[in-house]
Amino acid sequence: MFISGQFKLNRNKLLDYVKELEQVREIATTLYLSADVSLSETDSYLKQISTMEPVKNDVHKNIVSSQTGTVIFWGPSHKLLIMPPFPLKDKYVASGYDVALLRALLEPDYRIGIVLVRLGSYSIGITEGERLILHNTGTGLVHGRQRQGGSSAARFQRRRQDQAHHFLERVGEHARELIKAYGKKLDYFVYGGARTTIQQLRKQCGFFEQFDEKLLPPLLEVPDPRFNVLEKAVTQIWSSRVSEWQEE
Repeated sequence: MFISGQFKLNRNKLLDYVKELEQVREIATTLYLSADVSLSETDSYLKQISTMEPVKNDVHKNIVSSQTGTVIFWGPSHKLLIMPPFPLKDKYVASGYDVALLRALLEPDYRIGIVLVRLGSYSIGITEGERLILHNTGTGLVHGRQRQGGSSAARFQRRRQDQAHHFLERVGEHARELIKAYGKKLDYFVYGGARTTIQQLRKQCGFFEQFDEKLLPPLLEVPDPRFNVLEKAVTQIWSSRVSEWQEE
């Protein structure tokens, strides 16, 4: 019987982990699967690891849920599935614990644009690796929702929509000013905050269209954007999710 656990590792801890894993000498299998791997391909790859059968469905669910691809290390002493912070582009099988591609994915100091936004507050940043090199954080007036009905509620809602429009317009202008010199130099781009507000911002500000091919999974659980929230978001962006199985 297998016991599973999940945890997150930042870049340095994961690099240290794979360095140790690379030194392990035993019969094992490594799988690299990009996020666009089909279900039939996934089944074909997983069939190559017979000892995975008791937890195959669990592994399969993890693979399907990942937006960046998965790395699987499977051997007698280590049974791991890693969802890296940046997208994998390769699909292949290797013998042993082959960490080379994962290490190559994590080592560069990518330049990343970040926009965190909820109605009434925003935080924008550019990072090189895990270091913020530029940032801008601010607030704007957007009244909360009114629950009462009637004509006054309708007027209040129109005023709130107008406030939200002007607020997001300002956020777009601040982002353009901060990011324009780095736009073509960015490796990745990340949104965070409230999903509907992010969608509204992207729809309202055409400037962001240039980053559509560089998007990382959004950060939808961040609180009201402040500078300390932006700093934590950088750590979150660089963290990998790890699933581990151990035999009882």
